[in-house]
Amino acid sequence: MGNDEMRVEMWVANCTCCQHTSPLDYFPTCPSRSHPFHCCQCVPSCPFCLQNKLAFGYCVLSCSFCPHPSTAPDGPTPETTKPVTEISNPGSETSETNKPGSETSETTKPGDKTTETSKPGDETPKTTKPGGGTPETTKPSRGGPGEPHRSTEDTIQFPISTNPSWSNPKLYGWGFQHCLVNVGSSLVVSSIMVNIGRGGNVEKAKAVQASLFAMGINTMLQIWIGTRLSVSMESSQAYTIPIISIALSTFSNYSDSLDSHQRYEEFMRRVQGASLISSIFQMVIGFSGLGKYFARHLSPLASVPLVTLTGLGLYVRGFPLVAKSIEIGLPALAILVFLTQFLPRIWKAKKEMVGQVAIVLSVSIVWIYAEILTAAGAYDNTTQQTQTYSRTDSSGLIDAAPWIKIPLPFQWGTPIFEAGDALSMMAASLVAVIESSGTFLASSKLSGAPPIPPSALTRGIGTQGIGTMIDAVFGTGNGSTASVEDAGLLGLTQVGSRRVVIVSAIFLVFLSMLGKVGAFFASIPLPIVGALHTLLFPYVASTGLEYLEYCNVNSFRSKLILGFSLFMGLSVPQYFKEYVFLTGHGPVHTGSTWFNDVIQVIFSSPPTVALIVAFFLDRTHTPRARSTWKDSGRHLKEQSDESEKTREIYDLITSLGDMCS
Repeated sequence: MGNDEMRVEMWVANCTCCQHTSPLDYFPTCPSRSHPFHCCQCVPSCPFCLQNKLAFGYCVLSCSFCPHPSTAPDGPTPETTKPVTEISNPGSETSETNKPGSETSETTKPGDKTTETSKPGDETPKTTKPGGGTPETTKPSRGGPGEPHRSTEDTIQFPISTNPSWSNPKLYGWGFQHCLVNVGSSLVVSSIMVNIGRGGNVEKAKAVQASLFAMGINTMLQIWIGTRLSVSMESSQAYTIPIISIALSTFSNYSDSLDSHQRYEEFMRRVQGASLISSIFQMVIGFSGLGKYFARHLSPLASVPLVTLTGLGLYVRGFPLVAKSIEIGLPALAILVFLTQFLPRIWKAKKEMVGQVAIVLSVSIVWIYAEILTAAGAYDNTTQQTQTYSRTDSSGLIDAAPWIKIPLPFQWGTPIFEAGDALSMMAASLVAVIESSGTFLASSKLSGAPPIPPSALTRGIGTQGIGTMIDAVFGTGNGSTASVEDAGLLGLTQVGSRRVVIVSAIFLVFLSMLGKVGAFFASIPLPIVGALHTLLFPYVASTGLEYLEYCNVNSFRSKLILGFSLFMGLSVPQYFKEYVFLTGHGPVHTGSTWFNDVIQVIFSSPPTVALIVAFFLDRTHTPRARSTWKDSGRHLKEQSDESEKTREIYDLITSLGDMCS
């Protein structure tokens, strides 16, 4: 007896709109197509493969044509109706199915007495067990053959719509973990910027403090008036190329007339001016409606390479950073994986507690280990680069930072505005917007929220522009972007509550004011930060693949768009980076520095290149055909944008009480 035949006997349902009952192998047209489908008589054919093998919203008969679920009750109606015939299995006496319109359907198995399905009007079908017994309601179990697996929202402890109590100590443990991850990221980006400007420890301490303060404020703004997702904001690395150009120009113009500190201040004033212009550009994109066109036409198919490469594209901040000091980075990575993935399964009684402190405990253990190596003189005779990445006292931040200092606006002086600097920064801000969009899409999945609607995404872009302006005013030296590692932490802890991220933002603001305390946490050896990135970035990358559930991956059009965009998203940036490494300039080397920077910035970003390719192909490769419309998952996207839950999660707050929830 085949597997399909066995399932046909088991799956019997009673339709609540057409009052028909029959095995699910047959799909006559329901006389009342306007009703929601509940059983075999009301189920539309699969919108992807047009095979009539769907029931309860998903394939139950091992459809060999496609693996996709169907949630659209308005799918194509089968042109023909299969006749109801008799199914008999070896060894069974009879297997009788009533024709459409009959009240009951009976199937007899070997050794079974009877199997009865309730008549029309009953709320649930009842089944009599072999040998008698109490009638039971037969429900499909999750995870079986042809059935859907649990969704992300079913597996997380606190979805975005729920909040831990303020009296719950776990809330502050989870919040501090988010804070610690963001502090490490702030150290990486600020160190790059200060090194480019040839600043010292004092300049680095000021940059880190300003960065922590701006990150906390921007995070709260994003939750209150932006996307309203559980995502932190941080300094973006997309601005590195324009910053390098500004630094080279500043040093060549003031090499002799100014000392090192004055040159650094001049450099930061130019960066501030360019960042202010780029922030206005981001706000125009978000609040003018330009971003809404992009968001409305961004299909789930084009979202896959965007979100995937938002995580994978940051691989240089992962293991390459770990390998800068392998004796610190590798143990950090091993301990992180053990404490977050294996210890909760071994110590099940304390599973929640382990998840609450895993990041903090891992960082603390390896940090103490690095301190012991430093005190023992393990790095006394090593190279300067090894000491920079390995010694716990190499950053000099603690000595340079004051005990208490509130970051002040324009701490480097009055901003300087130059057209070339502004145009380069505007290109970087566009890249930051695209990368943030990928992080927002991932965060909506990892926090248990419905897909983000265009209105919320554009609000997030506009609020990101406000954040970039705050960064410029307080002199961080960078623009704002959504934190990829923080989005990955949502997946690691399985806690998507907004309140947790708000607590982390409050921690960041306090650390920015307590100078030496903030500098202490910001002096984490960079290989430990690299270990965190190596574990957290893959959560975002794999979340991008979840959007394939809305698409038809059996379509060769989909295969082309996915494969080509992912390949180009990795290949093109690698070419641009190698070209700069070999020649000292990008492939586009004209007499206009700002134009060279614009091209270099855009095509050095993996998610940006992947999105350009995927979006272009998705909109031009037979975009109006109904089949390609469904292949890209647009029909499901439109339905989710209008749902009540979407409005509940993403609508703006209406009272002050909502600001903390």
